[in-house]
Amino acid sequence: MPNPTRKPRVCAVSYLNTIPLVWGMLHGDQQGLFDLDFRIPAQCADRLASGEADIGIAPAVEVPRIKLAIVSRNCIASDGAVRSILLVSKTPLDQVRVLAADSSSRTSVALTRVILARKYGVTPAIVRHDPDTEAMLHVADAAVIIGDPALRVEPSRLPYLVKDLGEEWKAMTGLPMVFAVWAGREEFATSEIAERFEASYRFGAARLDEIVAQESAPRGLDKALAYDYLARLMRFELGPREMQGLELFLKYASELPAADKAGKVSL
Repeated sequence: MPNPTRKPRVCAVSYLNTIPLVWGMLHGDQQGLFDLDFRIPAQCADRLASGEADIGIAPAVEVPRIKLAIVSRNCIASDGAVRSILLVSKTPLDQVRVLAADSSSRTSVALTRVILARKYGVTPAIVRHDPDTEAMLHVADAAVIIGDPALRVEPSRLPYLVKDLGEEWKAMTGLPMVFAVWAGREEFATSEIAERFEASYRFGAARLDEIVAQESAPRGLDKALAYDYLARLMRFELGPREMQGLELFLKYASELPAADKAGKVSL
């Protein structure tokens, strides 16, 4: 382990989709091995970039920018619909000119821009906003909402066009979409750390009922939806197809045009 005099500082995402990955660190044999902190995705990326965290759930789009190494075979991904990454629009998607982006998101903003550009032929300006659908659509044509706030939205009840971006990516590419990975500085990409992270996930994966029972109500989530989300929709292992999807996404994201000044895109 790097620097055995202190615990590695680990920044985890505070959304439900990360809880199976850290359940062993919270309740299993990995408890106490890491200095664990919870943040929204953009803050995890910032802490990794600043050196305040050694390892974190890094938004996929940030991995090459910060020059991070993947430290575990676990990830946050979907192979089709994901339910927690929603594009909500009051116009047809080929008419979106301004996109309001959940201020906690980076990979999802890049994914939305990729899909809108490649599938619908538009490159909207981006405005950052807290995850409030109506407020977002007051200032923009469409909005991206991610994580627990998206799970608290019932798409069928919205009077808008709603697209699941995991489903959109799969339809466009035929591949899984990797939203985030465990990543850190190169010296933390060791087999010992990888095994501890993967053991933490194995502990969580075997206890999804327990996770849902403890985590759904405090997050304002329906238990049946939370279980279906974790057990069926989410993918937590970085296999060959996930790596192929990740590489294609990073290629497409790197080819996006620079946002105009009004858009204030920060990827």
